[in-house]
Amino acid sequence: MRIASSMYYKNIYGENNSQVSKSLFDVNKQIASGSKIQYAYEGIRTFAETMRLDNEITTLEQTKNSVQSAMKFSEQSDIILNEFETSMNRTRTLFVNAANGTHSETSLDAIVLELRGLEEHFKGLANTFINGQYLFSGSAVDTKPIASDGSYMGNDAILSAFTGSSITQQYNISGTELFLGEEKSIRREISTNVVQENLSIKYPDFSSSTDAKSTRYLKNDDTIRDMMGDRDNVADALQKHFFYVNGTKSDGTTFKEKISMSDEQKVDDLLKQIGDIYGNTADIDVVNVKLNSYGQIVIEDKMKGSSRIDFHMVGATDFDLSDGNNAADVTNIDALGVGETSFDKIMLGTSSAANPNLFVKEFVKSSLIAADGVAGNSIDGTLYDKTEFSKNGAKLSSSTSQIIKDTNAFATTSTKLSEVASGSSLNGKSFVFEGTNIQGNSYTAQIDLAVSGSTFSVGGNTYSIFDIGSPRAAVNADDMTYKQLMDVMNMVTTGNLPLSNSAVAYDAAIETADLSGRTFLSYDGKITFEEVGTSDTRATMSLYDVNSGDFSADASAMTFNTNNAITVRDPKTDFFKMLDKAITAVENNKLYPDSSSGDVRSVGIENALKIIDDLQEHVFRSHSQVGAQSNALTNSSERTEILKMSSITLRSSVVDTDLAEAYLTLEQLSTNYKAMLSTVSKISELSLLNYL
Repeated sequence: MRIASSMYYKNIYGENNSQVSKSLFDVNKQIASGSKIQYAYEGIRTFAETMRLDNEITTLEQTKNSVQSAMKFSEQSDIILNEFETSMNRTRTLFVNAANGTHSETSLDAIVLELRGLEEHFKGLANTFINGQYLFSGSAVDTKPIASDGSYMGNDAILSAFTGSSITQQYNISGTELFLGEEKSIRREISTNVVQENLSIKYPDFSSSTDAKSTRYLKNDDTIRDMMGDRDNVADALQKHFFYVNGTKSDGTTFKEKISMSDEQKVDDLLKQIGDIYGNTADIDVVNVKLNSYGQIVIEDKMKGSSRIDFHMVGATDFDLSDGNNAADVTNIDALGVGETSFDKIMLGTSSAANPNLFVKEFVKSSLIAADGVAGNSIDGTLYDKTEFSKNGAKLSSSTSQIIKDTNAFATTSTKLSEVASGSSLNGKSFVFEGTNIQGNSYTAQIDLAVSGSTFSVGGNTYSIFDIGSPRAAVNADDMTYKQLMDVMNMVTTGNLPLSNSAVAYDAAIETADLSGRTFLSYDGKITFEEVGTSDTRATMSLYDVNSGDFSADASAMTFNTNNAITVRDPKTDFFKMLDKAITAVENNKLYPDSSSGDVRSVGIENALKIIDDLQEHVFRSHSQVGAQSNALTNSSERTEILKMSSITLRSSVVDTDLAEAYLTLEQLSTNYKAMLSTVSKISELSLLNYL
């Protein structure tokens, strides 16, 4: 074999030069770019790991931006609620000051002036916005949450920030939570509003009919005779005093009871019987029933978080039993309308009542008026649910919230009546719907509920209340919704009745009626009618159980508008409505509920202070929630930053060039390359003689 120079090049220089040159190029490229690879083929595993880490770093950066944006929103909410708390402290101080009973009307007016100023300040705080977004409107961030009348205009949506894989964190508190929230720890408390005096002290032995003596408010150990009065000096053993009690228990069950008592029984005995009606036993009390300092009955629910207990009572005593008839012992409470409500007039002989010997004692009064069906009853205090909806311009509104038994939530249009009603079924129940339609014509309709199909009758005609099934049929009583009830009310009130008893005619009547008026549930579950295209409707309406007032029949299955005890405390919060009610009590200069003058439904300054305490506690809890959210967002931000730095470090270890190692490699390769060149050079100088 002939040894040629090309063999030297090929075997010694060619292959080694190519490999070393490539290695030198690679290491120089790593030093220049700072990365171990430039393309996927250079290192599949490294490339895949780098891409995964790049995606993770991008996600963490997005998370960080999301969290920081949410933190600004939450921190601003926190600042506003700090101001809320400060203002609530000042508000409470003013109410404590007003309740001390030493103020003149002028000084109370000054307190009211500041309170109204604080009320406007609260509205301003509630309408705070940053970067064009309102803080307390839920997701309706471009909607001003609180209207001038204190109504909430936003929604209850939660705004959440992305804080990790499938993890979100709420960063807002909606106006529904802040202004209309619910405090499960609060026990509902209600109170009658008619002041009760000891009549035996006012008229000693009931012998003097010319002048009243000193007065004292009723106490627990006073007798029923002290409460109801008499016409002689003899305390009878006969049970001649009758008390007619309506209401609702904590579980939503309604009741209607007649209590009979004698002269010498105690007021405490009456209160115990009222408690027993609610379900009190020898071992367990479900409600506390007591008298306040002004002889008014106060009932406190011992179950937390329920807004359902209700109460109404009227007493009656017939002071002339010589005719063999006890006019106080009636089956239908409407019959008491002929009696006299002023004991002073009975004593002085100045009563103009149809039966001046029948004393009717009112415990609860409101500004509601009787429905047409009981227009002959001149005593508003006997009315419980046979009352007209209150009117305000084009609106008619009920006073009673519809509350779902199982959840204590306000009813909505899709809520079934059976979810609110007392008892397990509405089968066989009937409601009377009466009043004046928008044309000024009177109407009386009856809504009959049946599992076989519900109907309503008006003007001698009967119509099915159709469901939305296929085929269409009259709705089952227990499936009937508030929407279906209110459709009937809207058709009757606007005078747009179906042309025939068919689903097509029924739907057409609803559609036509909606052009003239709308019947809906307000945010607090109250049935409301509003006439379209007018500022002052001629319509009136009342809706009540057909058994209302009849104490020989079952209690009303449902109540829609009631003359009931006033609410002192309730788990449900309506911030601006409750604040206005509390301030109004100071404006009326009433320390306690008193229906004898001014605002009949005023809660009184003492009860207003309880309302403010509850509102203050609610604000504190809401602030705590916002604070917790801010802390969670701060922790998320810190965690995200740590994870991001960890991912960047890991990525660097995977793909970044170790410059020290690269330079060392470069030096080694350079030395090897030089050695190879030197070797090749020396071999190239040899001749054939060197191999022989």
